[in-house]
Amino acid sequence: MPQTKQYMHRSAKPAGLRQSRAGEPGLRVTREGMEAYLQACRAQGRVEGTLQGYRRGLQRLYEDLGEEKIIRRGTLEGWRASLLERGYAASTVNGFLSVGNAYLDFAGHREYQAAGQIKVGEEPQPELTRAEYLRLLQTARGLGKEKVYLLVKLFGSTNLTVQELPKVTVEGVKQGRISVSFSGVKSVVRIPEYLREELLNYALRNGRLSGPIFLTKEGRPMSRTYVSAEIRRLCGEAQVPDGKGNPRCLKRLYQNTKSGIENNIALLVEQAMDRILEQEQLAIAWGDGDG
Repeated sequence: MPQTKQYMHRSAKPAGLRQSRAGEPGLRVTREGMEAYLQACRAQGRVEGTLQGYRRGLQRLYEDLGEEKIIRRGTLEGWRASLLERGYAASTVNGFLSVGNAYLDFAGHREYQAAGQIKVGEEPQPELTRAEYLRLLQTARGLGKEKVYLLVKLFGSTNLTVQELPKVTVEGVKQGRISVSFSGVKSVVRIPEYLREELLNYALRNGRLSGPIFLTKEGRPMSRTYVSAEIRRLCGEAQVPDGKGNPRCLKRLYQNTKSGIENNIALLVEQAMDRILEQEQLAIAWGDGDG
């Protein structure tokens, strides 16, 4: 990840990166500022593949900052904890934090940087494949286990954590948006339309007209241990390694799938832009006889 302080001139501070007004300390992050940082990286010779990684990290940070879009002391530390809780691999979190720190350095606000790196274990975390994910869903449906079917689909389709499960309410699902927060910063998780319908039907059949959709038989919120145990039992039936039977692996599958789609879209945008520029070049290129 970039160490911009060695290469970039502080005099070229991007638009939008300004100290907040008196009484509101912090750095407001703007899309213009993010783009200025990426342009500075490009000017220093960063290749497109590297820039795409920087862009993904900045976009993740921008979305997770909620409506205020301000970084203060402790914000990146809270973000790091949230990313880990939401299932991101340690190496991915380290990369995101490195981009966030480099951006702050570029903006002239090193006081808001997060120190330290997460130690990445020698043994890689198990990765759930989409084929295994679909097998879990098919097995749950075949066994009539609707609750675990919906839990698998929920964690495989969103960035929600087990701790945020009580926030999956009838009211929130009807709106298609679940409000969550980390370190006091609010954000919104979108519930896909196909999942909304299944969740609401499940709630209706179980007599839950309002409030949390997922509860134990005793009416209490489901713990992480309870949810993981339910998914692990399903893994045995579906012939999926039980080490993959947890919300974290399901969420990582969602994140990896989304990241792959974003990479493909970025490549298509670049290819389309290249075609436009090539067509313009053919029309207005400076020939040998010009001048």
